[in-house]
Amino acid sequence: MTDAPARTSHRTPLRVLVYSDDATVRERVMAALGTTLHPDLPPLEYVEVATAPVVIANLDAGGIDLAILDGETAPAGGLGIARQLKDEIDPCPPIMVLIGRADDAWLASWSRAEAAVPHPVDPMRLGREVLRLLLPPAQQRPAT
Repeated sequence: MTDAPARTSHRTPLRVLVYSDDATVRERVMAALGTTLHPDLPPLEYVEVATAPVVIANLDAGGIDLAILDGETAPAGGLGIARQLKDEIDPCPPIMVLIGRADDAWLASWSRAEAAVPHPVDPMRLGREVLRLLLPPAQQRPAT
């Protein structure tokens, strides 16, 4: 289980990096999550990114609480970037990858991402996975 970001105890916004070369994908992710995902979490603030070098620069700089990376982005897909970030950033925030289909979950595992959600983005599934990554385990409800 991933440790929740240290900033969840106060109201400083949680910064969520959303990477895709497709602005529509970025918009769908941000619309699905909104700015208030859970009453126990601070508001979400988004960092939209369309290129791999900017993803790496943002994570190198710190202050990102969660990265959502589109595995279908070209030329640098989110799966390869996720693996690179896990190798190079310490500590690395939780990473979620958006995969082309559910059968690509093995690629998400290879990337060392903590979560994977298939395209098209299902807002309920995306929200559940983000909560799992951001909420402290004691505040999570068991799945029913």
